[in-house]
Amino acid sequence: MPEKPEQTDKTIALNVRLIPRDHSDQPILANYSTVQVAQGIAYIDFGFIEPALLGAVVRAAQANKPLPKAIQGKLASRVALPLDALVRLQQQLQQTLMGLQRQTVPRQGEPKGQA
Repeated sequence: MPEKPEQTDKTIALNVRLIPRDHSDQPILANYSTVQVAQGIAYIDFGFIEPALLGAVVRAAQANKPLPKAIQGKLASRVALPLDALVRLQQQLQQTLMGLQRQTVPRQGEPKGQA
């Protein structure tokens, strides 16, 4: 019986070009997101809640007034990802956030905001 070569978890960079379909190339504004996992698939929901509604909830909380039991927003998009793709997304988000953080941290001797 021939031996199987060992499989290694190696990341390979490829150039990928995604071709838009319908209006998929148009950005969608979302100010709310949630992630749920079921049966090995992560479901990421992106939604939009009216900023005035969010502001009203914050003001009510600050004034110790009763808060609504629920608020309603609009589902902007739902994305289903296998867990390995979710891990890659997390790595990409981490790299992006680290890059943004480097841009906003002032270099030694420079005033803030001019890095």
